Amino acid sequence: MKTIHTISLTRLGAALVLVSSFGMALPTQSEPRAAPGLPPSDHNEPLVVTPAQAGAVKRGLAWLAQHQNTDGSWTAKIGYKLNNDYNYISADRGHVGVTSLACMAFLAGGHLPGRGEYGEVVERGLGFILGSVQEDGYITRHRTRMYSHAFATLFLAEIYGTTRREDVKQKLQKAIDYIVESQNREGGWRYEPYANESDMSIVVCQVLALRAARNIGIRVPKATVDRAAQYVVDSAVTRDSGRRFGHPAFSSSVEVGTFHYQKDVYSRSSFPLTAAGVTALHGLGIYSDESIENGIEFLNRELARFNRTQGLHKGGHYFFWYGHYYGVQAMYTVGAPYWKPYFEEVRSLLLSMQHEDGSWPNRIGPGQAFGTALGVLILEIPYRFLPIFQR
Repeated sequence: MKTIHTISLTRLGAALVLVSSFGMALPTQSEPRAAPGLPPSDHNEPLVVTPAQAGAVKRGLAWLAQHQNTDGSWTAKIGYKLNNDYNYISADRGHVGVTSLACMAFLAGGHLPGRGEYGEVVERGLGFILGSVQEDGYITRHRTRMYSHAFATLFLAEIYGTTRREDVKQKLQKAIDYIVESQNREGGWRYEPYANESDMSIVVCQVLALRAARNIGIRVPKATVDRAAQYVVDSAVTRDSGRRFGHPAFSSSVEVGTFHYQKDVYSRSSFPLTAAGVTALHGLGIYSDESIENGIEFLNRELARFNRTQGLHKGGHYFFWYGHYYGVQAMYTVGAPYWKPYFEEVRSLLLSMQHEDGSWPNRIGPGQAFGTALGVLILEIPYRFLPIFQR
């Protein structure tokens, strides 16, 4: 454990007291506590859904429904991020991760398998994901990796929580066991299972899948959660390093409030990684920590620059989408006064970016279905249908 990243024993002890509730008996909706220095959250604050927002969600869901494949999947470019680019392994194949995100967009809009306007869409998507669960529990097709596995596991957890289907439960437990078994010695995960190194963008996905599963009674070992918590708190930047990065997606310097890409003093930090770090802490049951306070302040300070460099200018870069997918979750959990201005700015930008056909762009990344699924999910957070979008 590198000294520059360590938190005090007092902070870690307090954090792990909260984490122990995750591993033992976490309720479906726990009440977060504000981080030091943040005002108490007003969790009774009404979440207004504007007509324009509701219309954008409706058009986005319609676009997704129209572009679902007959096997229940959504087509996307399968690959992995490589610095500012996206390296394709194969193009235009049924994508496990994108299919899971698209299906969650329907769930977040109140559509359940076999019920409602888009019930059959969700049912077909569920069939594709269940059919992608390998014997060892890994959820993959066409060489999709741990990002996709985590999104698919999260989707199965949300499905099982609402349906209690035994076939879903069995495959969900196998998928969770795979996450547990593939956790590395650092306490994290990376693109490929059983990798020796970790990175925050992968860790947050696994953490949220574990949290959602544990909330509905699926077995998650406490040791797995404790090790993940240690990794996340060790990844928080606790003093400015002075190291500078030129890429607009990254923080210009590794400064207090950000989270490292990897748990290393020389690793970069960024808006998306910081949003992921704060959301991971929340997902681990840690709501009171100075890293959350500093992270929230950084996200607010950098919001306009991030939107300008990664939004319209980049055609919805994957940094933009996953940055705000986790950013809005982080702000929503913290609550007033941070949530409302953050979400209103993001909502305004998303409404301006939506195409006439209801889709959203993703020029660098898996593609249009990915951007549309996340655009809809971000706008649906105030709907509060999904447990992961509930305080």
